[in-house]
This record gives sequence, structure tokens and C-alpha cells, in this order.
Amino acid sequence: MIKTQAAFSMPVKPVRNSAKALIVHESKLLVTRNRDLFGEFYLLPGGGQNHGETLEKALMRECLEELGAQIKVLDLVLIREYLSANHEFAEIDRNIHQIEFMFACELLEQVNTRATTEPDAMQTGVEWLPIAKLEDYRLYPKTLIELIKNHSDLSFPRIYLGDTN
Repeated sequence: MIKTQAAFSMPVKPVRNSAKALIVHESKLLVTRNRDLFGEFYLLPGGGQNHGETLEKALMRECLEELGAQIKVLDLVLIREYLSANHEFAEIDRNIHQIEFMFACELLEQVNTRATTEPDAMQTGVEWLPIAKLEDYRLYPKTLIELIKNHSDLSFPRIYLGDTN
């Protein structure tokens, strides 16, 4: 009888696809503002892809929920892989394996930074962060800070970032 690895290991969460929006306007990056036990932190708008949903449709849905605005999805510009066991929150949750597909996007309507339709659990708002001062903010993934500061036109030298924080 052949024994499977599953018989010997803890249950594993499935790999999760996530679509994220990179929206830059007037030297500012559009992000969601969030709060956890350590204070405020910032994320690109977007989220998990549902079964049967394209990444583009997932991103449009998530941005409508989190930003309260319609977007136009342009090009795929970055792919980030995130294995939580390798990063700063490993003690809190070691079982996350997420692949984030980051797309350059344009807003089709103005964002109301005070209201969203369905914010995420920790989301407290929406904010435009000045690209020149991104290092002053707790922005995740941190890898984006230098990339965006050096390529605010969203023309990155590579697409796959690997397992970065």
C-alpha cells in the first residue's frame, strides 16, 4: 500500500491567487489603509480570485468593493509569491501561500477615500501615498517601495519577484 504525504502532515491551505491593482496618479500610489495590532499598514487594492472568475474580473470586483470605484485593468506588471512561513508574520500564520498578480490599472471614476462598499476586515480607508515618501509607510509587500520609486511609470525590469516581503 502506498502512503500519501497527506496522511503524515497537517492540513494545508490551498494556494490562493490574488489580483492587485497598481494605480499611480500625480506621483501618488493608491492603497487601502488597514489597521492591525501593530498599527496602520497599507496594501494594494485587490484580493482573492473566486473559482470560475478571471483575474481581471476578480480585480474589478475587489476594487469596486475596496475603493468604491470602477477600474480599467491594463497590463500584468508584477507577480509576487508569498509563503508566510518565510516572513515576519510566520508565528501568527504559517500556512499562507499566495500568488499575487499585480496589474497596472486606471481609475474610471474618482475614489471616495472616506467610503467603500465592502471593505476588508482590517480596512479603515483608502489613501493616496506620495511615491517619494513610500518608505515612511508600512506598505506591503515592502519590495514595492523601491520598485515603484524607481519605476513610477510601472515599467519594471522583471515581472516575477519570487517569495518577497
